[in-house]
Amino acid sequence: MKTIHKFRVEAAKEPTTLNLKEGYRVVRCEYIVPHKAVYLWVEQPLNVGTPTVERQFRVALSGEPVPDRFDYLGTALDPFGPEAYHVFALPAGENDFRYRPAGDGASNELFSSVGWQSSAMSS
Repeated sequence: MKTIHKFRVEAAKEPTTLNLKEGYRVVRCEYIVPHKAVYLWVEQPLNVGTPTVERQFRVALSGEPVPDRFDYLGTALDPFGPEAYHVFALPAGENDFRYRPAGDGASNELFSSVGWQSSAMSS
């Protein structure tokens, strides 16, 4: 048997860590207006003997760079605002990833050292 659970993921530079059942699958992401937050719906095995895995997810706004190795899962739109929230899964072995800006501005060295990819801003 399986079930679907809902999880809140923060739209921040720091990824959100979730403990999920092995074999999980993200089936939906959506912006919930009353909560002003992005949520993931995750299908998971219901068997209590299924091991859990720790996974991290990152929410980025349009135009924000993310590393090439992050897997795009979906986009959640704010229906009453201009924002679009793009949800990415970090690779399984990168549970210690943290965003570390270099001073006030971004540098090409920082982006290239952690695999960042630049992106054009959309209007």
